[in-house]
Amino acid sequence: MGNNPQKINAVEISLAVVQELVRRDGARVTEIASEIDIAPSTSHKHLQTLLEEGYVIKEGDLYYPSMEYLHIGEYTRRRKPAYRKAEARVESLAEETGGRTHFVTEEHGRGRYVYTSTGNLAVETFTGKGTSFPLHVTASGKAILAHLPEERVHEIIDRHGIEASTEQSITSKESLFEELQTIRDSGVAFNIEEHYEGSSAVAAPVREPSGSILGALTISGPAQRLKGDFLHDELPDLLLATVNELELEIVYSD
Repeated sequence: MGNNPQKINAVEISLAVVQELVRRDGARVTEIASEIDIAPSTSHKHLQTLLEEGYVIKEGDLYYPSMEYLHIGEYTRRRKPAYRKAEARVESLAEETGGRTHFVTEEHGRGRYVYTSTGNLAVETFTGKGTSFPLHVTASGKAILAHLPEERVHEIIDRHGIEASTEQSITSKESLFEELQTIRDSGVAFNIEEHYEGSSAVAAPVREPSGSILGALTISGPAQRLKGDFLHDELPDLLLATVNELELEIVYSD
């Protein structure tokens, strides 16, 4: 927990409590207190408040996040009509390619999976709707970074760093900015086993009617299947056509 004077300490503690409940898949009062370094009485007060307000549930002596977050999350991903329009494109790409497809946005300098669909040839990973991830190691993240203002990209790097997820990950600013220029020139971004070993992906940015970046559509799958012309020619052509259709639908929809 930070020292920003604009923050409300009680809110910060409650959020840390909820995050710890998720991380531990349920926890006791004393476990929460120990993990986030607060008194057991403070832990109990926060958990009881969250319980009474409907944001946690209690099973025996264990507390868990409640379904209220499902309601909030569903509202969040449907708040923008453009997000909802992306859902159908994610489904169609998964069906047509057999891969695992996503629509992704950027929040607070990290990527966030908004919609996900799994084709019949895809491999399940630990990614799912709502999960966040570092931008610089994924095709979708790099597609977004390439179309953000350079100042914003520097802010994201300064805040989150450029840490490796695999041996193939980019770990220097120079290399990252060179790749972002290549992405701007070609219109697509690639991830060749940079996020998960054995998994590759291609992505393209989706723009708002104003020209600002809305998010990215991406197709991923086993690296031994997504390679060569299929990865570098066929999938990009399909992806760019789908993005074009989506952007036109956003512009001309009521």
